[in-house]
Amino acid sequence: MDNRRSYPSDLSKPEWAQVERFIPPPKPGGRPAEPDPKDIVDALLDVARTGCQGRALPHDFPPWGTVYRSFRTWKADGTLDRRRDARRGDRRAAAGRHRQPSAAIIDSRSVKTTEKGGSAATMVARRSPGGRGPSWSTRSA
Repeated sequence: MDNRRSYPSDLSKPEWAQVERFIPPPKPGGRPAEPDPKDIVDALLDVARTGCQGRALPHDFPPWGTVYRSFRTWKADGTLDRRRDARRGDRRAAAGRHRQPSAAIIDSRSVKTTEKGGSAATMVARRSPGGRGPSWSTRSA
């Protein structure tokens, strides 16, 4: 997608150079490679920045299914975790600290979730229309 419109969430060339090393290469053989990985990453950043639904990506980006499949693959194989960990290490090193934290703090306070009883406390949360929309969250279920 060489003629793609530029968006505020797009990575600059130096930013892409930092991210590119974490993106796994396409598997050899079979179907041709998917769209340019930079376009896929830019689409993911656009979803994260604007909060739009993945299916509502602008037409300048690769198809939403391709973007979502790449997101799921990168989440499952640890690509997103490796990138996050490396970025955290870079920021710590820039601040003059060790790349890896040496201690952690765990807060064990209890938090009440509801004071209500009966059916109001046991209602199931609503899902997206149709009930089966993709989950673009990087949080583990």
